[in-house]
Amino acid sequence: MKKQDSFFVPLIITLSIIIPIVVALLMIFPDVFHIESESIDFSSLPFFHAILNGSTSVLLFTGFILIKNKKTNLHKISMLSAFVLSSVFLLSYVTSKLTNAPVPFGGEGLIRYIYFFILISHIILSVLVLPLALFSIYRGMTGEIEKHKSIVKYTFPIWMYVAITGVLVYILMSPYY
Repeated sequence: MKKQDSFFVPLIITLSIIIPIVVALLMIFPDVFHIESESIDFSSLPFFHAILNGSTSVLLFTGFILIKNKKTNLHKISMLSAFVLSSVFLLSYVTSKLTNAPVPFGGEGLIRYIYFFILISHIILSVLVLPLALFSIYRGMTGEIEKHKSIVKYTFPIWMYVAITGVLVYILMSPYY
């Protein structure tokens, strides 16, 4: 194991465990972890999240096209930009969970099943995409291209699915915000 691996691998694993636990606690106990703000209106955050997710999916697709065309520097910029937007999303999502009351989905019939399938798969895969993205970026940044390639074959489709379904969740929930 490389010297830098002894620091970064445990860090990635630790973040990949702690972040989903924190988000889960915010979702399970919204009344316990609620912050009131009278000076700032956080109600537009779900729309902001959809913009971030949509932009992330565009950057991911752009990065995919760039690497297929062997434009590695532009690929790196695109993928790191996607990661930055996903990180901003995560911080904003935590802020939203802390400040906004939960909004139940009001759809009925078939759309309800579709919504919950999309939502549940989105949540499960978002937990997986965190370590995959972190390891993909780490291996790419350290020049371990073969390891990078072996991880991104899973990371890319999962991350793309999570980004696109994040937008779909917003669209399906928007009448109830």
